[in-house]
Amino acid sequence: MAVLDVEPGLEVVDVSPGGREALIEALEHAAGLVVRGGTTVDEALLRAAPALRVVGRAGVGVDNIDLGAAARHGVAVMNAPSGNTRSTAELTFGLLLAAARHIARADRGVRAGEWERKALRGSQLDGRALGVVGAGRIGSAVLAVGRAFGMGLLACDPYLTPERMEEIGAEFLELGELLRRADVVSLHVPLTEETDGMIGAAELARMKPGAFLVNASRGEVVDEAAVARALIEGHLAGAGLDVYAEEPLPADSPLRDAPNLVMTPHLGGATDEAKRAVAVEVATSVREALLRGDLGPALNL
Repeated sequence: MAVLDVEPGLEVVDVSPGGREALIEALEHAAGLVVRGGTTVDEALLRAAPALRVVGRAGVGVDNIDLGAAARHGVAVMNAPSGNTRSTAELTFGLLLAAARHIARADRGVRAGEWERKALRGSQLDGRALGVVGAGRIGSAVLAVGRAFGMGLLACDPYLTPERMEEIGAEFLELGELLRRADVVSLHVPLTEETDGMIGAAELARMKPGAFLVNASRGEVVDEAAVARALIEGHLAGAGLDVYAEEPLPADSPLRDAPNLVMTPHLGGATDEAKRAVAVEVATSVREALLRGDLGPALNL
């Protein structure tokens, strides 16, 4: 446990090396707490923190924070909604390009002495329809990249205002129609009761034969077994996944045997620039809340 001298009136204690026991000990008198995704903030932790006023999550999702328990204890929850926007949008297109152009398989083949040019003929993105589900910060950034690739832009997001939809410049559709028309479906939604399992076998069947699926949001949003079947049966031409219902990916996951599936280990915000940006963003928000007493609604998914 290390005490960091930051500024008068604000003491910062780093308990990251000490695990949960060190965290509980530090929370006995702490007014604020900043965590990343690996720390669970639950009822038991909150009961051990009688002085706690605010929890900041260095990232977008707050799956690791029990929001109901925080509300019961009068603890405000803040996140860092914009810090990893560009990094996640860039990875989304990295996954899509890797799947559409068979980059991972081609790399393995060349290293093994193969030269499979005909077998690895891929698909270009120019002229294809990009369908983004969830057009918030990351989703709208993905649409902007898609525009640069010459793609048609489709989006689904029932929570945006008409003014914001016009700013984004995509054609907004209901989910079923987007799935039917898009050549690429990219998911950028938070995990909620509404989005949990939103892309299952029925939704995949609505997608065009030969379409691509990318998920860089939350693993529980898709039915992984259904995605594996759609790839094995050839209904989907390819997919890119950065997130999974269980992380790390279990050894018996059906995704491991699915063809033309590019997988990364939850790297959306894993760049030096994004890590720095989300840390500064959430630390600034928590600091302002504690020093100025601004504990109004700040959670932005």
